[in-house]
Amino acid sequence: MAPIALEPEDHSRDAAFAKALHGKSASGRGGFMSMMGKDPVAQKAAVDEYFKHWDNKDAGTETQETREARKAEYATLTRHYYNLATDLYEYGWGASFHFCRFAYGESFNQAIARHEHYLAHIMGLKDGMKVLDVGCGVGGPAREIAKFAGVNIVGLNNNDYQIERATRYAAKEGLSSQLSFTKGDFMQMSFPANTFDAVYAIEATVHAPSLEGVYSQIFRVLKPGGVFGVYEWLMTDAYDNDNPEQREIRLGIEQGDGISNMVRISEGLAAIKAAGFVLEHHEDLADRPDARPWYYPLAGDFRMIGSFGDIFTVARMTKLGRGAIHQFVGLLERVGIASKGTQKTADSLARAADALVAGGEQKLFTPMYLMVARKPR
Repeated sequence: MAPIALEPEDHSRDAAFAKALHGKSASGRGGFMSMMGKDPVAQKAAVDEYFKHWDNKDAGTETQETREARKAEYATLTRHYYNLATDLYEYGWGASFHFCRFAYGESFNQAIARHEHYLAHIMGLKDGMKVLDVGCGVGGPAREIAKFAGVNIVGLNNNDYQIERATRYAAKEGLSSQLSFTKGDFMQMSFPANTFDAVYAIEATVHAPSLEGVYSQIFRVLKPGGVFGVYEWLMTDAYDNDNPEQREIRLGIEQGDGISNMVRISEGLAAIKAAGFVLEHHEDLADRPDARPWYYPLAGDFRMIGSFGDIFTVARMTKLGRGAIHQFVGLLERVGIASKGTQKTADSLARAADALVAGGEQKLFTPMYLMVARKPR
């Protein structure tokens, strides 16, 4: 692996910025209401810092230098993405920021939880194990897996706002004794070698500038014999970067999801092996013959709804629903209730939704390439 330049960490700077931007909204209800409490100056700084990597850089004019610039600022890009997108995620999707499979008659929340349970099951997580969640978001999967498997989880995250929300949610559910959350860059973890019995990552390591780099860090902090399980975002090997339409799909996913460098399945498999792991199981769960495809909520197809409660989740993701949010957020910006840039962020997420559906329908992209690997004893 060619050496990857790592961004210098400055936790004091990041904490001060998060406090300035989010204020007391981290202790609020979350979702749409939290969008209203942002500092406009800090919001503009986050918007400018994130979108400088994407504005006027479409798929037709993208160069390798453009991609390298994103990789060079991978941590800043991801941190500001979640500074901007976390409240929208909680509003539109919930506290578990990932996709899942859908069984017949299964509600959205049941399916999300089952996806988390399945990873814990196939990894063999058991009571009392010390587990690392790499890229833990606001802690939705960690809370579910802690309850399901009885493990003790440390959540690693480079976004202070998400850490604060995750910590608050864990306390609310009485899980503070099982869960803790820490600030850090998963490309340069501060944990001692051989610390954890198991490590998992759910649709998070895609933010790394190098999968081999982050997998190597995971390998280092795992105990000998420890297991690593990941749901990885990957382009399939059917993806053709020389095809303009397919390149537009990949770039739409990357821009709307804070990703500096997404690669193909074959590269993901090579990366986990190069990191030193023995690969025990791998498959694209998106290829399972499920009742409904993983992307159905984004497609806004009411015919596939599994329960009455899912109507509201799917309605928010239809083109009509996203259009209504666009207009409403724009109105809030104009009257000064929401900070400028909120609408731009929502529009970027909407573009990503369209690209994700297209990538799923054309079998060019998967958000659930499952890899289970072990560190040799």
